[in-house]
Amino acid sequence: MTPLLSRVRWSVAAGLGLLMAWTMLPNAHAQVAPGPSSLNSVDGWINTADRIKLSDLRGKIVLLDFWTYCCINCHHILPDLEYLEDKYPNQLVVLGIHSPKFPAERDIENVRRKVAEYRIKHPVAQDSNQRVWKTLGIDTWPTLILLDARGREVLRLKGEGHRGTLDEAIARLIAVHRARGELNETPLVFTPESEKPANRETPLLYPGKVVAAGDSLFIADTGHNRIVIAGLDGSLKAVVGNGKIGMRDGAYERASFNRPQGIRLDALRNRLYVADTENHAIRAIDLTTRSVTTVAGTGEMVYPGLPGGPARRFGLNSPWDLVQIPETNQFLVAMAGTHQIYKIDFDQNATVVFSGSGIEEITDGPAPRAAYAQPSGLTTDGRIVFVADSETSSIRLLDPQTGAVRTLLGKGLFDFGDVEGGLTRARLQHCLAVEYANGKLYVADTYNNKIKVIDFSARTKTIRTLVGDRRRGDTDDPPRFDQPGGLSVLGGQLYVADTNNHKIRVVDLATLAVKTLTIDGLTPPPLERFKPSFPLAQKITLPETLVKPGDAYKLEVALTLPNGFQFGPDTPIQYLIETPGQSDALGTALDPNGGELRPPLDRFTLDLPLRTPLAAGETLTVTLSVATFLCRKSQGFCQPRSVIWTIPLRGDPGGTQTISLSNHGAAPSPALDPND
Repeated sequence: MTPLLSRVRWSVAAGLGLLMAWTMLPNAHAQVAPGPSSLNSVDGWINTADRIKLSDLRGKIVLLDFWTYCCINCHHILPDLEYLEDKYPNQLVVLGIHSPKFPAERDIENVRRKVAEYRIKHPVAQDSNQRVWKTLGIDTWPTLILLDARGREVLRLKGEGHRGTLDEAIARLIAVHRARGELNETPLVFTPESEKPANRETPLLYPGKVVAAGDSLFIADTGHNRIVIAGLDGSLKAVVGNGKIGMRDGAYERASFNRPQGIRLDALRNRLYVADTENHAIRAIDLTTRSVTTVAGTGEMVYPGLPGGPARRFGLNSPWDLVQIPETNQFLVAMAGTHQIYKIDFDQNATVVFSGSGIEEITDGPAPRAAYAQPSGLTTDGRIVFVADSETSSIRLLDPQTGAVRTLLGKGLFDFGDVEGGLTRARLQHCLAVEYANGKLYVADTYNNKIKVIDFSARTKTIRTLVGDRRRGDTDDPPRFDQPGGLSVLGGQLYVADTNNHKIRVVDLATLAVKTLTIDGLTPPPLERFKPSFPLAQKITLPETLVKPGDAYKLEVALTLPNGFQFGPDTPIQYLIETPGQSDALGTALDPNGGELRPPLDRFTLDLPLRTPLAAGETLTVTLSVATFLCRKSQGFCQPRSVIWTIPLRGDPGGTQTISLSNHGAAPSPALDPND
């Protein structure tokens, strides 16, 4: 949790793992305050069809989430928000208010990429200049404000760990407003960036870290929840993980991860260790047996109440990177979620909190007094461990024997920029990776879209840009990156995980020429398909339709939209063809989970193949269900609307092969006034 102005610090209730820096009104129902009148001052919206008006959400319980995408504590509450959205789908609307800390976070396109990367489904407003933040007196990321169905503020919480409090408050508000007849329970639909094909169909998706070793390249394919192993020439060697979110051990094809980041090869044991960030665990990939094992962490996010414990029973908190202490079976882990460095000794099967008090700050000194701020990258020269301390935009020097730390570059939580030269005045912007090689330290200056370097052999230590410029881009010449997050050097080549471009870039350290590595044969994981639902449906039963005997027909569909409504942008039409009572009647070319049409159209034709021909006099009942997402013009949200046609068919030589379907003139969907 990061306070903007005051140095408010979070504290841990020992053994409980609860974040205690929060405030709430004394009585969520009896003591209320006026809520915000509007969000008109924001600079744009993501995951919506148009701007959201709070007045359009009267009757809904609304939860405002003030966050910024650099903030690990903001990431931690996303599962809580998703849980509440799933539990109260028709009563609760979550609105993210992205209030940036870093200059790069003021760019709405950068925010759009992070919203897609973190699979955020609710609307997000970009408050670039913190106008809403200041109006409501916010001073901490994250802050949550709960509004009742009348738009009044009833609860304000700071920090993370409030799922239970929010769940109880929302349930009470729903009961009160439902009893008063004030609750609007019509479902709403938004347009998530993460569901757009362009944001899920690349071979790599938001790769976080990369390691080059021997003849192989190991890539944390973070957005696809897997590890990719490639040759240095781009040949595909293996994919570890099935691409589904999970924490399953076992063979490569069965194992599962959740947004893995840091990876490190133990060449002696032929093992690849993985910081499985959102599983809060360390996983080991045995490259000989081609299997995955969980070796540290419980799978639950934990704030430490003890200094250490058995590796498999001691909880972790968003491990982001790891490095092996040379000539040992010990690893240091950048525990971004607690702002500390942990040590795991696999010979002793033990984890200890090694360095850092847990206070989010930049403080040098011995291990217990040291303070970090979201450490995200680790590397070593064999004597010192270099730490990319992202929230202070600093490089720290950690003694791997004592845990003492000092600062090489950087100053504080709100001291950042793009300044080269002497290390005392140099500034970075949210650096996520460091790599030491041949007397030089390479730095991913992530939010500046640059790779920088410090040459320790020089008489005067300075930092300079190696490749890239502040402008984000996706080109080799001139070399441009988009928030690179991982680095690895091998054989005169610097491999870069160019995270937001979904690519691995290769920098020739002699010539500084850049090329993009293509991994032959790598494809995204297959998408899981489920049968769509068809809420608020118009149900239309046709009279018996005579069709020519045969096994191939056409369904011509004409949709009439209610006055004042239009298809939601970037939303599909979902459809499902079925034959009730005769599950084997349809041709195998039809997907039993239905299909999608993009972009949505009010006129379209579908094939209706049968497994065996329909004979003269034979009957068959077919249903076509169609789901659409309709938006009122000038509103930022959509409503699901469906049509289900029941179509009795009879084979007849004089019949047709094309069946026309329309919803014009049919009774409107429930809760929808066609003249509204």
